Amino acid sequence: MTWLLEPGSAVEKFAVMLVAVAVFVVVMGVILFAVDRPKRVPAWVVALGFVGVPLAFLAYGLVRPGLITLWQSFFDRTGSEFIGFDNYLRAFTEGQFQKVLLVTAAWVILAPLLSTIIGLAYAVLVDRTRFEKLAKALVFVPMAISMVGASIIWKFVYEFRPDQPGVNQIGLLNQLLVWLGIPPQQFLIGQPWNSGFLIVVMIWIQTGFAMTVLSAAIKAIPDDITEAARLDGLHGFGMFRYITVPSIRPALVVVLTTIAMGTLKAFDIVRTMTGGQFGTQVVANEFYTQAFRQGNQGLAAALAVVLFVLVIPIIAYNVRQMRKSEEIR
Repeated sequence: MTWLLEPGSAVEKFAVMLVAVAVFVVVMGVILFAVDRPKRVPAWVVALGFVGVPLAFLAYGLVRPGLITLWQSFFDRTGSEFIGFDNYLRAFTEGQFQKVLLVTAAWVILAPLLSTIIGLAYAVLVDRTRFEKLAKALVFVPMAISMVGASIIWKFVYEFRPDQPGVNQIGLLNQLLVWLGIPPQQFLIGQPWNSGFLIVVMIWIQTGFAMTVLSAAIKAIPDDITEAARLDGLHGFGMFRYITVPSIRPALVVVLTTIAMGTLKAFDIVRTMTGGQFGTQVVANEFYTQAFRQGNQGLAAALAVVLFVLVIPIIAYNVRQMRKSEEIR
């Protein structure tokens, strides 16, 4: 029975749980008491009782780490010497990090744009067809796969074996090239196209998301608008250009900005498939490398801040467009 009295024992854990439950009951009791007696308690006190604790946790879990990261970005690799903006100057002036920024920019431009275009085209083509549900399910399946799982799948697709007698290609893409009489290629090594092959994985995953959202937006277009357009002589591409696209513009903005924010944080794909080697490094993987591989905490914090700053314009644009769409409604 001595295990019951040891530190961290079951009795101690049970006591902590009881205290937590008691605190919760007290807090909820105060809130409910304030709600039941609105004449004696100001409205702002009631509101603070409901949102105060969540806001406190958000401040501690999100704002506090952000401020700590910002502060660390002004120090050297060990965090002992204040060096000002040197880490930011290094991130934007050294060739190694400039290349990382360019590769990240390529990801942010190509992945959202191509995912949205393919998803929109697919949504329009399969809309109200006989096998619509099955066709959409097939495209949406990659969304159910983790980034690491998708990366492993595509790593096998790109797998390379030397073109020698008796050596069989196990990579699907290289085997297709061999059947066509083309020598196998090392897709994940050759620069700069290897970054494009990694972006394909992100497009493969995000196209299902784009297709689902845009398909719902297309179905929400009122029938009287499309019927009036057909009476005016619009058909085919004209209907798509002048009716479909303007009607689903808010959904397009949401899809583009959401995928762009996800692409900025692309870490799993690069980490799993190339480890950031061969010119495929992106900001998200670079600050991980600097922090946990190189031990440069200051530079890693600066890169994290840069990544956060890059996300802000996308979020601001998304909020602005959503407000415009609400004003139109």
